[in-house]
Amino acid sequence: MSKRGLIVFDMDGVLVDVSESYRETIRRTVHHFSGQEITKELIQDYKNAGGWNNDWALSQKILSDLGTAIDYQIVVDEFQKVFFGIDGEPGLIQRERWIPRDGLLERLQQRYDFAIFTGRLRDEASISLDRFVPELQWARLVGDDDVKNGKPHPEGLLLLAGENPGTSLWYIGDTVDDARSAKAAGVPFIGIADKNNPRYSDLCSLLNAEGAIAVLENINELETVL
Repeated sequence: MSKRGLIVFDMDGVLVDVSESYRETIRRTVHHFSGQEITKELIQDYKNAGGWNNDWALSQKILSDLGTAIDYQIVVDEFQKVFFGIDGEPGLIQRERWIPRDGLLERLQQRYDFAIFTGRLRDEASISLDRFVPELQWARLVGDDDVKNGKPHPEGLLLLAGENPGTSLWYIGDTVDDARSAKAAGVPFIGIADKNNPRYSDLCSLLNAEGAIAVLENINELETVL
């Protein structure tokens, strides 16, 4: 069967449940420097506001808003220790969970090519992909270090569109920044809003307001719209 187009996936919250990895790392990083506990609701409020696709920058911003100014690289270093582990201690990356059920992506790949455009660094994205789905083929993996301008800028999607002239693209993401990136690139956007998201209703409304052609509870519903 011929390919009908290119599905471009965001990773976090779409393919990988990061509620106990990246999101928890933000909480622990903020607590390390400020001594204050923050909620997952607060993190989602920042995400919903847009412009905080970079979790290092978001951690620094939350710290600043709490009255604790920390140099960016120091925040990054602590974040990476928590996420990847140190001195033999496992990092929170080990808590990640793969969301697509068995067979979903394999069925879709009979009709579509796959690419990824993620806010992760390319090598960090590859670690999780190699862990969960080493057998899947990706036409392209675009990480945050592959673009000069991260989301919500459309650079990553425009790069993929330019490499695949005449091919229909869809972008699947779970944040306002994902939706705005797709809109700016002129790529149809399918939103993911997990029912367990602490700001589920707000997120649904925001993704719809940014022009999503559909908002799904999780990636396993994707065959209902493609």
